[in-house]
Amino acid sequence: MGAMTTSLRFIKTCAKISLLFLAVTIYSCNTLKRVGENELLLTDNTIYADDREVKNEAIKSLIVQEPNSTLLGYPLRLNLYNLAKKNPDSSFQAWLHRKEKREARLIRLLSKKQVNRLGESFLVSGLSEWLKKIGEAPVIVDTTKSRRTLERLSAYYGSKGYFNNNTTFVIDTLPRKKRAKIDYKIDLGKPFIIDSISKKIASRAIDSIYQLNAEASFVKEGEQFDLAQFAKERERLSSIFRNSGVYNFQESSISYDIATDTTKVADDQQMNIELNIDNFKKRGDTAVTSTEYKVYKFDQINIYTDYLYNGDDSEQQSIRYGDYNIFYHNKLRFKPKTLANAVFFEKDSVYREIDRTRTYRQITNLGVFKYPTITSEPNGEGNTLDANIYLAARPKYSLGTSFEVTRSNIQQVGLALSPSLQARNLFGGAENLSLAGRLSIGSSNDPSIVDNRFFNIQEYGADLNLDIPRIWFPFFNTNKVIPSYTLPKTRISLGTSFQKNIGLDKQAFNTVLSYNWVPSDLIKHNVELLNIQFVRNVNIDRFFNVYSNSYEQLDEVADAYDNAGQYPELASFFETTDDSSDPQLIIPTGTTGFTQAVLNNEISTTEDELETVNRIEERRERLTENNLIFASNYTLNLNNRENVADNTFYQFRFKVESAGNLLSAISAIIPFEENESGDRLVFGVPYSQYIKTEFDYVKYWGISRSNVLALRTFFGIAIPYGNSNNIPFVRSYFAGGANDIRAWSPYSLGPGRTDAINDFNEANLKIGVNLEHRFPVIGNLKGALFADAGNIWNVFDNVEDPEATFTGFSSLEDIALGTGFGLRYDFTYFVLRADLGFKTYNPANEISKRWFTDFNLSNSVLQIGINYPF
Repeated sequence: MGAMTTSLRFIKTCAKISLLFLAVTIYSCNTLKRVGENELLLTDNTIYADDREVKNEAIKSLIVQEPNSTLLGYPLRLNLYNLAKKNPDSSFQAWLHRKEKREARLIRLLSKKQVNRLGESFLVSGLSEWLKKIGEAPVIVDTTKSRRTLERLSAYYGSKGYFNNNTTFVIDTLPRKKRAKIDYKIDLGKPFIIDSISKKIASRAIDSIYQLNAEASFVKEGEQFDLAQFAKERERLSSIFRNSGVYNFQESSISYDIATDTTKVADDQQMNIELNIDNFKKRGDTAVTSTEYKVYKFDQINIYTDYLYNGDDSEQQSIRYGDYNIFYHNKLRFKPKTLANAVFFEKDSVYREIDRTRTYRQITNLGVFKYPTITSEPNGEGNTLDANIYLAARPKYSLGTSFEVTRSNIQQVGLALSPSLQARNLFGGAENLSLAGRLSIGSSNDPSIVDNRFFNIQEYGADLNLDIPRIWFPFFNTNKVIPSYTLPKTRISLGTSFQKNIGLDKQAFNTVLSYNWVPSDLIKHNVELLNIQFVRNVNIDRFFNVYSNSYEQLDEVADAYDNAGQYPELASFFETTDDSSDPQLIIPTGTTGFTQAVLNNEISTTEDELETVNRIEERRERLTENNLIFASNYTLNLNNRENVADNTFYQFRFKVESAGNLLSAISAIIPFEENESGDRLVFGVPYSQYIKTEFDYVKYWGISRSNVLALRTFFGIAIPYGNSNNIPFVRSYFAGGANDIRAWSPYSLGPGRTDAINDFNEANLKIGVNLEHRFPVIGNLKGALFADAGNIWNVFDNVEDPEATFTGFSSLEDIALGTGFGLRYDFTYFVLRADLGFKTYNPANEISKRWFTDFNLSNSVLQIGINYPF
């Protein structure tokens, strides 16, 4: 028997080696399938500057001819292209006429037209065309393109001051047949240095402004010549002039004269730079005129509130408010103060481009106008301008609706309808009111739901939001602290939602008073002064139906006491179902009765059984009690991403939230009612009291033009105190899911090293680290390799289980690790994502079995998501 087993293993090993050898052979042949006899397949490009390899992606992007793209080193698109028939129509015709009577038989069976269409079918030619479309033709070494690359490299290094650089390329044929790589070599030579800088400025006003800002120049004496610095200096000066009253300054007025110093030896390579700033030039019908640049101030500032009005201009009315002339027809629908606060031009102040930009942004931020038109024109009275701001109001009311098909861990499929009503400029100060409703139905196979209809779960609710385009704070003017250009906004919202056959059928009511403002493109602040949430559990008797793990644990303890003869007083707590002869606790009377019998010492239990029942009852009480959260929070967001194509940036979010402190302060003045546990009550509900803080950091690195490395780190902790000894479920942390640790389903990881003992595992401390490498596959199909690490723990609360509690650095060994790969398809407006995660390190297992024990397909988790996880 042993010899036979050894022989089978040997045969399997040989088979694997043979299959591997065959795969390598097929790969090699397929790659060179379309490479001609005297051609070379380009496999790599390398740039050397003074014999040092250049790894800068910006410089490498100058190469004209790139090798075929690869997927983890495999030329997938090239091999897909090679799978296509070179001339599918000729192949079909050859097959058709290979046998003398084949065409005639097909024509009799089909028809002449159908036979011709067969040659154009997907299986004959369409498949090959599709493979060519998604694939890549082999990149054959082309010396013409190599010479163009040398021209680009020479020009680039010339722009950096290496005017005397020499370039060449070498084609290195590889030992493997028909393959080659190209080495581009640049001999830089000695760079040119800026020796002196002079200026020639035509306008006195421009010259005066330049003198005040000359020290911050990007072009400086003694530094190496760099054309990019000259471009940055032109942009800097243009911005300074346009923000110093020169409203019509043209960047094209700035130029540089560059000359070498002929009085010095040839190898010194010194340069003399002259800055030229010409006068304003205007092209007319017959000639180009030139006028001196001047500093302009504002005289009249006109705001036209309905410039699309098609009536008689003589009917136009106006009012004067501060520095502004406000024009309107029939009736002015907007408060003058609101319009004035949105405009940053001031009478007798110099023109500033930044004020123009801020005006655009603030008017758009009001949400009651379409994109504005702003013009600045000289009025002929000295160096003064008239600013004209043309506005077109949006409709007073608008209706909208959205329809969604959803899927979640609760429902297999769901349909959601969201109608909405928008009322703009409600009180004349650009206040916008929105009313949105939500109605969703879904299908769930949860055995605790007795409703046998396909759509057996429901959720409905409504949200009312009032947006005010300023910081609304009674008895306090915030304009000096938070100016209008930061786009301040106040939101007052009310909302409610109701669930049916979802968990314990929660009813939620919430109200929020929040402020947000954006001082710059990098920074965003958000303050929720009041965030009040009341959650009522409607069907608490369904607890053990919904939380089946807790029921199974309780029923397992009760198995020792289901003997009616020995414990007749417990007999009414059990029933025998058709599926099992083992008596089970009746929900809810049996579960409640047995729990009370154990906790009241009416029956004799072991210490472990008492502890288990006590833990289950504490969790039941916590998850079934109603919650009142009276909180305030502050969130800081930092983001230096310049645009959607920017793949090198960071994001940082910090949030701190405090709940219950105001109510505790009031309770010192007005005594509140208390329950048996001594918790203070508001409307019969104990209010939550805690402090919570979060740090979330995301960093992207563009490791190449199409490859991105993304990192996210997260730390969050919520500490209960005062009126609470735990954190409400809705404010707790969970681990797992499509945007978290993807090798685990939502709520299935932790806390600590516990093995998902509850249906919805949550805790009040969370640590997470995610690392993901994203790369292209084919066209809009992208791929990713990822590693997710993290877990949740209980800390400073009433959970005493040492396996679930964070006790110090030693608890970090409970951090789980999931790795995997994913595919994403980019639909431009959103990304559809599928990730397959594998449990690489599972802290719930024994120490000797934590690594790779569950690293298999049967224990993997498929996560479906929209857009990137971070």
